Amino acid sequence: MPTISANPAPLSVEEIRKSFGTVAAVNGISLEIPTGACFGLLGPNGAGKSTVIRSIMGRVRPDSGAIHIFGHAVGSTAARAEIGWVPQELALYPLLTCRENLRAFGRCQGLRGDVLDEAIAWCLDWAALEDRARSTVRSLSGGMKRRLNMACGLIHRPRLVLLDEPTVGVDPQSRNRIFEMVEALRARGTTIIYTTHYMEEAERLCDTIAIIDHGRIIALGSKETLVARAFGTRSSVIMHFAAQHDGLAAWAAAHNASAQDSAILCTVEKPSEIAVLLESAARDGLDIADVSLRRPNLESVFLHLTGKELRS
Repeated sequence: MPTISANPAPLSVEEIRKSFGTVAAVNGISLEIPTGACFGLLGPNGAGKSTVIRSIMGRVRPDSGAIHIFGHAVGSTAARAEIGWVPQELALYPLLTCRENLRAFGRCQGLRGDVLDEAIAWCLDWAALEDRARSTVRSLSGGMKRRLNMACGLIHRPRLVLLDEPTVGVDPQSRNRIFEMVEALRARGTTIIYTTHYMEEAERLCDTIAIIDHGRIIALGSKETLVARAFGTRSSVIMHFAAQHDGLAAWAAAHNASAQDSAILCTVEKPSEIAVLLESAARDGLDIADVSLRRPNLESVFLHLTGKELRS
């Protein structure tokens, strides 16, 4: 049996690989997440992100490599006690109350007696559902259900938490409340793995971000590091055209830009360079509807590295 170090990382992923038939879903990914970090995991659909998440949760067994949670092999009893997963899909009993749902999930985690009662009280407070404790799930709003879903997944108060798109389908007010819940977890010293399709969420919440594409990590670092590495001091120019044009892709390639439907994204060192782009587009018969200049952000990095929007 391997020796566990005195202070093992909350999550250590070592060169995991997983193929489904001839498709390599994960192709040699390694990660180590430090205690108390909020780690963003981003990737377009089909990039391998879901396979990595399921591997961390023990739902998928990698073909090779190793995953350890606080030094324990993934899937072991010790590892399961340390990790909590909140999936995208709501996993609640609609005819039970909030309190009854929490009690059922707590008992599944082995909690009993005063320990369970204390955990339920903490969850209701954390999710701002104390006044709805006796309400059935089917009577709750979408945002309340999402918050209860988080509480049920984390009732055993694990030290490592995986939040898989926790704000899907909620209104702005509920989204802000979920942000507060995530920040409260961090204040407790909880380590968080956060997946999202909303770049502003990753920018706000995550210390470090990994972008996965084609089964590999293609970028890793803080938002500032990723932007500087991809663009240096350059700024983004987004040009929207009045209609899709057959020559748009070729024109974008000629100007070191990426094309997406009827828009292109490129970078300039100086704002004055925009005039050159406008003149070139006019010569080639491209009808420009809108032009904007902005400093690159995480979305710019994602488009630059993957050539596609996150929801594509």
